[in-house]
Parts: sequence; structure tokens; C-alpha cells
Amino acid sequence: MTEPIQSFGDRSARLLSEITEDFKGYLQYMKGLGYAGATLSENSLRILDEWYAEPMAETLDTIQKDLGTCRRCKLHNGRKHIVFGAGNPQAKLVLVGEAPGYEEDVQGQPFVGQAGQLLTRILRAIRLAREDVYICNIIKCRPPGNRNPEPDEIAACIPFLHRQLMAIRPRLICALGTFAAQTLLGTNTPISRLRGHFHIYEGIHLLPTYHPAFLLRNPSKRRDVWEDMQKLQEAYEKA
Repeated sequence: MTEPIQSFGDRSARLLSEITEDFKGYLQYMKGLGYAGATLSENSLRILDEWYAEPMAETLDTIQKDLGTCRRCKLHNGRKHIVFGAGNPQAKLVLVGEAPGYEEDVQGQPFVGQAGQLLTRILRAIRLAREDVYICNIIKCRPPGNRNPEPDEIAACIPFLHRQLMAIRPRLICALGTFAAQTLLGTNTPISRLRGHFHIYEGIHLLPTYHPAFLLRNPSKRRDVWEDMQKLQEAYEKA
């Protein structure tokens, strides 16, 4: 089983814990001095504990607003649109691809080209519509010539994906293709060995499978994907 990688949400939670403890100490100090300019009761300290126990959850809208007109890596130079993601913000299933292609860059939506049309048909085969799930990519801008994303581009972009997954809190993730599966699972294991089995990402069951674009070039792999989708459907109906 592949070890889960550290998420942006984990780091944020630790930072919030440290800030909370520092603030509690400050309040206790001021209370000891008899400062009466604020309510410094034991109830106040209990409320601070509750802040940490249940930190405010981000929404997809706030994450997208934070992303803004992103210039955090060189891909902004050639893009037409940022492709943030689309679908149900409370989805039980999130599908994660590699990066936007030409049509996605033009329209600003994920999986709308030929591969996206195939993905729609695959979802229908397991009784799901695009509106039932959430679809996004490892990176949000199209690489030139549809090349693989480079390490600095991933480093700039993947915190936003982690935040999206934390906001949605899906029961299942389907990693579409080698790049998405290896990046999320932090491994170099080939997709041919990763697919067909559930792995764990941040406590979420993750099933890798071949990318729809790969299927268009290699139709002989459709049986493998159908087997994966049947496993995904069974897990989805139990989630």
C-alpha cells in the first residue's frame, strides 16, 4: 500500500494549532493582569479549543478566488484559461486527470475534448453523470504541446488540488492516467501495476485507471478500464 503524501490541509491544521495555543497563552497572560477590555472567561478559552477541533472548512469558491489569475509558474504565459474544475462540490467521487488539453484551455472546463466525451460515456456506463462527480486535474493550465507538467509547475499548482480535495471531502478518488496516479500516490510504479487496486490517499480510497486519451490510442485497454469502473461503481454504491 502506498503511503499517503502530506497534504496542504495537514500543514494548515498544524499552523492553526500553533496559532491557537499562542493566542490562548496571550489571553491567559492578559487575564492574569486583570485586563477587562475583552471577555477573557474560561468560556473564551473553551471556544478557542473548539476553533481548533473544528477548523473552518474552505469552499471551492474561496479556493478559486485565492487562485485568482494565477501567475505562480511559467504556464500562465501561454494559457487562454485556468481550468479549475467542475461538478458537484459535495461529490462522493472526484476524478483527477493530468492537465488541460487544447479544448479545455479554450473553454476553461475540464475534459471537454474527445477524451472528455469518452469519460462522459464511461461514467454513464456506471450510472453516473458528470453532475454527480467532480472533475479536475493535477495542474490547471495547459502545458505547451500537451507535454507532461514539470516539477516547478506541479509545486506551484498542487496545493490548490489538495485544498479542493479537502473542501469536497470525497469518499473516492479515481486517478486518470499515469501522471495523476503517480503524483497523488507519490510513486514511480507504472500505471499497469497501480490500476485494478484501491490505494489510500489522505484516508480516501483511490483507484487508478488508464486515462481516456490513452484509451483512444489503445482501444485494447478498454476491458481493463471496464474492470476498474465496475470496482469503482461497487465502491461508489457502498460509500
